[in-house]
Amino acid sequence: MRHMSSGPKSLAGIKRKALTVSQSQFVKEGFLRDDEQLPLVITPQIEGIDLSTWITDQADWLKANLRRYGGVLFRGFPLFNLEDFNLFIKNTSVEIMDYHEGASPRTRLRENIYTSTDYPAEYRILLHNELSYRHVFPQQIFFFCLTPALEHGETPIADVRKVLEYISPKTREMFIQKGWKLVRNLGSGFGLAWQDVYHTDNKAEVETYCRQHGISFEWKEGDRLRTSHIRPSIARHPQTGEIVWFNHAAFFHVSSLEPGVRKALTAEFSEQDLPTNTYYGDGSSIEPEVLDELRAAYNRATVTFPWQQGDLLMLDNILAAHGRAAFTGKRKILVGMSNPCSWDQTEVK
Repeated sequence: MRHMSSGPKSLAGIKRKALTVSQSQFVKEGFLRDDEQLPLVITPQIEGIDLSTWITDQADWLKANLRRYGGVLFRGFPLFNLEDFNLFIKNTSVEIMDYHEGASPRTRLRENIYTSTDYPAEYRILLHNELSYRHVFPQQIFFFCLTPALEHGETPIADVRKVLEYISPKTREMFIQKGWKLVRNLGSGFGLAWQDVYHTDNKAEVETYCRQHGISFEWKEGDRLRTSHIRPSIARHPQTGEIVWFNHAAFFHVSSLEPGVRKALTAEFSEQDLPTNTYYGDGSSIEPEVLDELRAAYNRATVTFPWQQGDLLMLDNILAAHGRAAFTGKRKILVGMSNPCSWDQTEVK
């Protein structure tokens, strides 16, 4: 299981910011603290506002704020169930996406609405931009709190413009020049089977998908599949042109596993047979001190806040990473993704 670095900034009372007069009749804008502008917090000015209806007339406002801040938290609106969440996604999206080529166990609840990662509660999940290892990934990702955890269970977030800034020039340049490589072994009994990752049990369909998306593949004994592919380490935001740190290089590296899980897996598998591992794009090993630096950069940029029932968090997935804190008690966070974007649109030439 992936872990989240400790020490995020805790966010408390909402600090208000100025609005236009027309908007201020209905909602208030603010931040959770003075020195942190992720996420922008929107709360209702009047009771009973239908958020999904109101938001349909605010497309330009929403796009501008997502691009500026990286994420928007809607809090205090009458949002109660999966249907409310699904309608909001439909009203703010051009195209809703499914969870194809995924790496985390999830439960599909309806259409393209899923549970958040179904890892055991005691594990923390390192920050990441959803599906950055795919050729096509979502530009928008949504989280909806049906049931907050009894303790903890936050969804920490981080502005990856800041993450890039916090990484040393030497390390940045190394990854820019080499990219990063992901190796996956599917069907080993740990993690997802290839049938779940590619949503088919037809090997020919898997091979076609891999060829179309720049993924090398090798079928192994025991109905196992090894894949590998190289992706850029940074991306250019397709609308703002900003350069961001955008990869899973630290997330999937064996050193990012919880110590007990790492010990069990390295005892069971050789390095080349681990369920996932990462390298520089040329296949060379990423140095331990570099991985420590990457995790420290995420940690430095991380902010967190406790979920409240009915909270809806919308992130620009290219600008903001997310993770999960360990928790106790029942927790139910729903997830949806939309607006596909590809490396053809975001690669830094």
